[in-house]
Amino acid sequence: MRDTIRFVRKGRIVELRDVAPTDLLLDYLREVERSTGTKEGCAEGDCGACTIVLGRLRGGRLVYEPVNACIQLVGQIDGCEVISVEDLADTDGTLHPVQAAMHDQHGSQCGFCTPGFVMSLFALYHSGEQPVDRGTVNDWLAGNLCRCTGYRPIVEAGIAACQTPPADRFSANAADTAKLLGFLSDGDDIFIGNSDSFFAAPGTLDNLADLYERHPDATIVAGATDVGLWITKQFRDLPKIIHVGRAQGLDHIADTGYELMIGAGATYAAVEPHFRALDPDLGELLRRLGSKQVRASGTIGGNVANGSPIGDTPPALIALDARLELRKGGESRTLPIEEFFIDYGEQDRLPGEFVAGLLVPKMNASHIFRCYKVSKRFDQDISAVMGAFRFTITEDGRISEARIAYGGMAATPKRARHAEAALNDTMLRDSRAWSRAFSALREDFDPIGDHRASARYRNETAHALLGKALIEAAGTTSARTRVVGQRVVT
Repeated sequence: MRDTIRFVRKGRIVELRDVAPTDLLLDYLREVERSTGTKEGCAEGDCGACTIVLGRLRGGRLVYEPVNACIQLVGQIDGCEVISVEDLADTDGTLHPVQAAMHDQHGSQCGFCTPGFVMSLFALYHSGEQPVDRGTVNDWLAGNLCRCTGYRPIVEAGIAACQTPPADRFSANAADTAKLLGFLSDGDDIFIGNSDSFFAAPGTLDNLADLYERHPDATIVAGATDVGLWITKQFRDLPKIIHVGRAQGLDHIADTGYELMIGAGATYAAVEPHFRALDPDLGELLRRLGSKQVRASGTIGGNVANGSPIGDTPPALIALDARLELRKGGESRTLPIEEFFIDYGEQDRLPGEFVAGLLVPKMNASHIFRCYKVSKRFDQDISAVMGAFRFTITEDGRISEARIAYGGMAATPKRARHAEAALNDTMLRDSRAWSRAFSALREDFDPIGDHRASARYRNETAHALLGKALIEAAGTTSARTRVVGQRVVT
């Protein structure tokens, strides 16, 4: 066990001993290092002005990922390389290719957001992608906002800078950096503080389970994309933080052939290609969840454990009949994910018990899956309504099982059991069954109205999404629907 945080900065190992549980990376950069190029805009991971890049070893390979420093705990960067905008230009003043492209394309206006854009483009530059259209660059910049509306030249700068493989000093020094990060990957438990106030990052699942069982009042942190806002916006007192990011194996993803086994520490970014292989809608769902910065840090396990009624992934996981693995001390148990959510802010989780993983069944040729997210803003916005649907279709076109789940319609992510019953054992193209299912939705949900959507809007949207899913499943497609991937039902 050690009582320090270690990371690589400007090619050297930095070791910090005096780290409080809720110390933020942005504050360290600006107030301790005086690296003030990184800005605070929203303090909630939305605007991207605070974007920095973390170098990590993923599967033995050095990768660079953008993160929001404003909600990243200092303790989370243990074992990483930290790169801020000050680090990009050479010592002789020569601009990095991304910076040069921003200059040449006139991509900076007031300049406040510019460092964050530069760092997101730096991550794109090192991603291996070579974008030829605006869409790819827009995806990478979805988490960066420019109030001067200077997006066109910024996107053009991204296209111009990223047309060739990376050829900067970071790529030239990649082998040395990987060696440093390998040296820092010691697997030790980290504990800084005392029994009343601490930051801890256990190195194994067993030690994580033991520590949390002894301190069930501690706050579990994976990516801090939610807990970070508890600190910056709600000013909560969080004296005990247990970071799960170092627990070996918690980020493991395995495909058994019939299901995906996803560790609770696996990030959205790591899970995305696996979900996209299951179904295009699942891939699109994760692409629209947060931003590149959020997806590089946040985890699906955290999205579920949070228990939010408007979390994006729980409705889809419920529709897929996923199971949840929970662990307390040396004991583990599994339960259908829908049973985990009891009421608003209440989950079936004992004191000292944590979400350890997810088991997601793979679909077969009899399944048709759809999920849709409706939000005010297309990118990086919370759902007003989220609908997920899995229909099991027999050879003669009958719905043998309907699984329908919604987020934003109740105090928890919830199945529409009355609507399911109205569709079960009916012909897929039976319009009367559809009508009964639409009527049954009124028995399933009585949503509230809030600043995201009125109750009437939510009800009407839920009906429309069910209708869209049935239309697509039946093979009656239009410009606004997607063709059934497995087969067209006739």
